[in-house]
Amino acid sequence: MTENGVFYYGQDKIDYEVVRKEVTYKEKINQPESDKLIAKKTKPRKVVIKVHPDQRVVVTAPVDATDEVIHDAMMKRARWIWQSLQAFAKQQDHVLPKRYVSGETQFYLGRRYVLKVITNIETANVIHSTVKLSHGKLNVELSQSDSELDTEERAVLVKRLIDEWYKNKFRSISGERLEALIYKASWVKNSPSLRLMLMKKQWGSCSTKGNLILNPHLVKAPKECIDYVILHELCHIAEHNHSEHFWRLLTQVMPNWKEVKARLDGMAELYLNE
Repeated sequence: MTENGVFYYGQDKIDYEVVRKEVTYKEKINQPESDKLIAKKTKPRKVVIKVHPDQRVVVTAPVDATDEVIHDAMMKRARWIWQSLQAFAKQQDHVLPKRYVSGETQFYLGRRYVLKVITNIETANVIHSTVKLSHGKLNVELSQSDSELDTEERAVLVKRLIDEWYKNKFRSISGERLEALIYKASWVKNSPSLRLMLMKKQWGSCSTKGNLILNPHLVKAPKECIDYVILHELCHIAEHNHSEHFWRLLTQVMPNWKEVKARLDGMAELYLNE
């Protein structure tokens, strides 16, 4: 008998399967007339938790274990479960090139989401393919015509849809964060123009005229990391190179910038992975 459960570790939602079962062992009956083995039922004495490389969390529990007992067991091991999931996800992201199929990891504002590609071959109800977040998943729902594409063509389409979705989200978020942070850059008299451009090795840049360019891949990072890049580029309006004055300015507007930068740099390979 299999059930499903869920718990939260910080902001991360973790789903798990519960398998309730009675195990059997074989006991030898030493009787003169019989030397046969018989099966005798017994119950597992504890809750066993396993995290699999495909990021499934499976719990084996006694048939009479209450939901509260199982949940308590999960919470006691929550940190280990989360760390194991993170390690397997990072391992998978490093090893496997993105194929834009269900089960892969996508990022949004620092959180991991499972990609789910939904096809509609049998129905014409979905006219336009869409992308949206729902219950810890990034759902790409394809129209009937798009669902009929072959595997390679579908992957190209799903990537384009996700890229467009990221760019649209970041267009709004980057504008909001710039407006919220501009007061910290007292040397900036007028709000600079902001443009988005995909870059493979840079998070942002600032032109000599004070115009900002940001990489839409930043939308995959936590907001604090987005703020760091925006403030970094605003400091370049006052100081175009990385002089001592530049770093003093950055420390003034974001005292913990070193920690935030290290966090962003640590995830850069994953965030920039297409």
